[in-house]
Amino acid sequence: MPTYKAAPGLFPWPRRGPSRQTTGLEVNKMGLPMAKFRAGQVSCALWENETTVNGRAVMMLRATLERRYKHSSGEWRSTNSFSRTEIPLAIYCLGKAFEAMLEKQADSQAVPEEEVR
Repeated sequence: MPTYKAAPGLFPWPRRGPSRQTTGLEVNKMGLPMAKFRAGQVSCALWENETTVNGRAVMMLRATLERRYKHSSGEWRSTNSFSRTEIPLAIYCLGKAFEAMLEKQADSQAVPEEEVR
């Protein structure tokens, strides 16, 4: 069975810690995800990608899903394969990513409030 390893420097955020989400638009310009959701060894990263549609620049949101594990050699690796017990964790992470996408879409479509004088 093939194993998959992320390219060096592709996922530079910390793998451990109490935080379930990483946010910050200033970080996105450096190529980091706008948000990351974790459940156990499963994580989902949310990315902003700029593309052109009908000659207009549009920001698209994309999600990536991975599971980290420690190989018998002692090194950490990534895979996109999930066991029966990890599928609910993947669903949870994807659900959180979908909620964040909807919130981002609602924020971008919100009409700014007028200033009252």
